[in-house]
This record gives sequence, structure tokens and C-alpha cells, in this order.
Amino acid sequence: MTAVLAVIAQAADTVGAYGHFPIVGARNAVWIAAEVHLMFAAFVLGVPMFAVITELIGILGKDAKYDRLSREFTRLLVFAYSATALWGGLLLFFLTTLYPRFWGHMARLFSLSMWLYAGLFFVESFTLYLYYYGWDRWRVGRAKWMHWGLGLLLNAWGTSVMLIANGWLTYMMSPPKNVTPETLPEQIGLWNAIANMTWMPINIHRLIANAVFGGAIVAGYAAYRFLAAKTPEEKAHYDWMGYVGNFIAISTFIVLPFAGYWLGREIYQYDQQMGITMMGGFMSWLWIVQAVLIGVLFLAANYYLWTGMGRIPGAERFTPYTKWMLLVLMICWLVWATPHTMIASREEMAAMGGAHHPLLNVLGVMSAKNTAVNIMILTTFLSFLIYRRANKRATVSWARTGTMVQAAMFVLAAGVVIFYGIYGYFVEAIVRIGFSVYQVAAVLFCIIGVSVVDAFIGRGAESRGVIRWGEMPDRSQYALFVLAVTFTWLMGLMGFARSGIRQHWHVWQVMRDTSPDAVTPPLGQAANMISACVLIFLGLVAFIFWLGGLAEESHRASEIHDGEPTPAVPNAARGRTKLAGEGGIH
Repeated sequence: MTAVLAVIAQAADTVGAYGHFPIVGARNAVWIAAEVHLMFAAFVLGVPMFAVITELIGILGKDAKYDRLSREFTRLLVFAYSATALWGGLLLFFLTTLYPRFWGHMARLFSLSMWLYAGLFFVESFTLYLYYYGWDRWRVGRAKWMHWGLGLLLNAWGTSVMLIANGWLTYMMSPPKNVTPETLPEQIGLWNAIANMTWMPINIHRLIANAVFGGAIVAGYAAYRFLAAKTPEEKAHYDWMGYVGNFIAISTFIVLPFAGYWLGREIYQYDQQMGITMMGGFMSWLWIVQAVLIGVLFLAANYYLWTGMGRIPGAERFTPYTKWMLLVLMICWLVWATPHTMIASREEMAAMGGAHHPLLNVLGVMSAKNTAVNIMILTTFLSFLIYRRANKRATVSWARTGTMVQAAMFVLAAGVVIFYGIYGYFVEAIVRIGFSVYQVAAVLFCIIGVSVVDAFIGRGAESRGVIRWGEMPDRSQYALFVLAVTFTWLMGLMGFARSGIRQHWHVWQVMRDTSPDAVTPPLGQAANMISACVLIFLGLVAFIFWLGGLAEESHRASEIHDGEPTPAVPNAARGRTKLAGEGGIH
């Protein structure tokens, strides 16, 4: 009788608890709205970081081109911010009408933080408008520092909004251990719910990912404007802008896997079942897809750098090394994308002697994959290093010794990574997992140490010639498009991984999803949904790019009419202006 009453109670609780959406279903409708909203949110959080940094460089160096670059970043924000708010409103509408019982639980628990979120959103909006529309009024002297302070506030408000929203989503994945289905929201406590086990790893991971994503989209915008440019000056400016966006995207992307390791470790510590589902269950092939995409990112980023060396005097001395770097990247990519368990027929499994291929089984485990990705990171960092040094001639007396020290750091880091990668085959799994910490530490030590030494070597360096900005083949710009599209698709894929491990739970082990759509889709269906979200987002971004071009033309026409032409862009043909490759970001 008790069991019957429980079924009746659950059925009564389900009636009216879920809405219906035509054609795609309720869950897919929420998926699309949430995904596109988060993509725009990542964009409007990542781009202000660049705007503030480049504006500061322009203020300190009294260089107008950095101020122009910062303004162009912010112009994209004005349009993207509206799209973010519109998709956020649509997501809220879907949640309240399609999943009212779940949203009621979240609203009762997080009501105070939701009011704070809305208030910060208004403050952030006003700060953005002041920052952008006050650019001309506060352009000189102390007023410029006040304007830069508005940019800092804009970043502070945006980060605060992100931290609050992350508390909501991580509560769904890792609610406090003492919370049960019988626990009322009022009994949980707001801070206890927000500061859950995966909140801080998600905060760090998303902060870095937003910077990567924003840089990739800005680089894509620069590529679009480069291909549409009609004058050498425009090509020079957007070539330089694309380099800056790519530099920020890849330099932050290099450290992103380390934040991902931390998040994965916290998920395992919170609930081993959830971790096994993520890495060894039905989602295991998702990580093969991720490996393919990240390999594309590494190859495209390095290709762009190697192509860009053609416009740098003195870079030809490094050209012979690029083929070996490409070979290392390809080998590591193949290792990283090797599955542990092959999809095979009965006859193929019999030929292999089991489910695991005798060779691929060795390459399909985490010891090999962690080793491969860390070597790829070191190789990409080396590409940045030789690109940075390409047109410089060191003048310090100890330059050769410093270069040998840097080479020793690379060799030491690679040796540590390979040693623990091999040693991992001879220890238990719990010990092998800890080896990734040593590999990461070695790579970070190399990156930081080499960068510090290089900064001192570069002091007073002589230029080998002016960088010929704008003299890039068109194919190089398509590499930037590849980066933007792949980053966007990868972000959607990882969002699916994070949400999908909850399976049929709205809140893990606390609130079950009993709707007709309570099913985790297979990887093929998920890939189609993610692709649809990416197409929607990139279509809207292309429209924003077009609007940004119209706004720039209008602004330029206004300045010419007022007798104040836009500051000249560094032109390789002049060779008089201080370039990015001669003491700037380059």
C-alpha cells in the first residue's frame, strides 16, 4: 500500500509540473536558449578584459592605435549585450513555463541571489553605456584614467554576475552532501548552496574560457574586416588586430586544460559515479571528439603564427624548425585522439584477441593522453617564443647563455612530462591520476621561467626590420575563422558534458526529472543540437560584425566632417610608427 501511495503522489506531483514545446520538445528548446545565451554571455565577459588591457597599454604608451583597438572591441559589446539579454529573457520564459516545478525550487533557494543578479545586470548595462559613449568626452588627461576605471568596473560587474550564475548551475551538479529530496530549499541556505564543491573550479575554468572565447571571436572579426578591407592601412590595422586576438586566445587557451583537470578532479571527489559516467561511461567517446577539435585548434593557431612569420624580417632563420614542430604536433594529436576501446565487429574483436587493440590500447589511456597534450602545449608555446623573437637582435652580453637556459627549461619540462607518462603504466590508477599534477607543474614552470628570461633578454633589443602588417595571405585569415568556429563548437560540447552527467536529474540525487524528455541524448544527436546552436550564434555574430562595420563607417565620416580624422594606422610602407612587434604586445 505504501508503494502504491508513493506512485500516486509522484503522479500528482508531476501533473502540471512540465510544459510542452512543439516540434523540438521542451528540453531541446531550453537547451538552445541556454546554449546561445551562454555563448553571448561568454563573449560579453571576455571582450571587456581585452578592451581594458589594450586601453591601458594605449594610455601608458600614448599610442592611439591601442585606443582604437579597445574602442572597436567595445563597439562589438554594445550590440552583443542586447543579444545576451534577449536570449537570457527567452531562457527564463522557457524555464518558468516548461519546467515550473524545477524553477520553483531554484527560485525559492536562490531568490536573494537572483535579485542581486538582476541589480548587477542593470549596473553593468549602465557602466557599459558610460564606458562606450563617454569615449570621446573622456579621452585626454586625468579624464582618460577615469574612463579606464569605468572599464575596470565593467569587468568587476560582469565577473560578479558570472559568479552568481555559476552558483546556480553547479548546485544542480554538486549540491551539498547533506541535501536530500526531502530537504526544503529554505533549509539548505543560500551560501551553502552556492559555495558547493564544483563552484570554484567552474569559476576559474569559465573565467579563462571566456577570455579564450572572446579572443577567438575578436580575431574572427578582424579576419572578416581584413578580407573586406579596401586600403593597405585598413589591412595593416586588421592584420595587427587579428594577431592580438589570436595571441590572447591561444595564450589563455594554453592554461585552460589545467583548470579542466581541477574541475574533473573535483567531480570525481564529489561523486565517483558521476566521474566514471563522464570519463568511462557512455560519454567516453565525447572526449575523443574533444581531442580532435583541440588538435584542430593547436594546428590552426600554429599555422597562423608560421604564416605570419612571412611578414617579419629575420623570421626566415626559424622557418626550417617549423616542419619538426608540425611533426611533433601531429604525433601528439594522433595519440590524444586514440580511443581506448574500439568500435569493432565480433570478427574484428576475435582477431584483436579482445575488446582492446594490442597497440591502440597502450595509447588510449590517460598516461599517454596527458603526455601528448602537455607536449602540444610546450610546442605551441615554443611557436609563440620564436614568433616574438623573429625580428629582434638581442644586445645583452648574456643573450646566448640565456637562450641555453631557456632550452634547458624546455628539455627539463618535456623530460618530466614523458617520464611520468611512462611511469604511469607501472602504478595503480589512483597514483597515476596524481602524476598529471607533476606534468602540469613542469609545463607551467617552463612557461613562466622562459617568459621571465625572455623579457630580460629582450631589453634593448635591436629590430631586424619593420613588420609588414597587412602583407598576409588571405588563407591565414581563414585559420582565424577556424579558431572561432572550433572554439564555439567546443564550448557547446563541453557544456553538454557538464550537464549530461546529471542524466535524469534536475539536481543531482535531489530532484529527479520525470518529464517525457528526461533522457540524455546520444552523442550524434547532441552533436546535431550543438551544431544548430553554433550556427544560430555565429549567424547572429556575423550580423553584429556587419553592424560594427556600419558603425565604424558612420563614426569615421563624423570625424572627417568635424575636421578630426581618425589616427593613422601603422603602415609597413612608412616604417616610422612604433609597431606591435617593436615593444608592444607582439
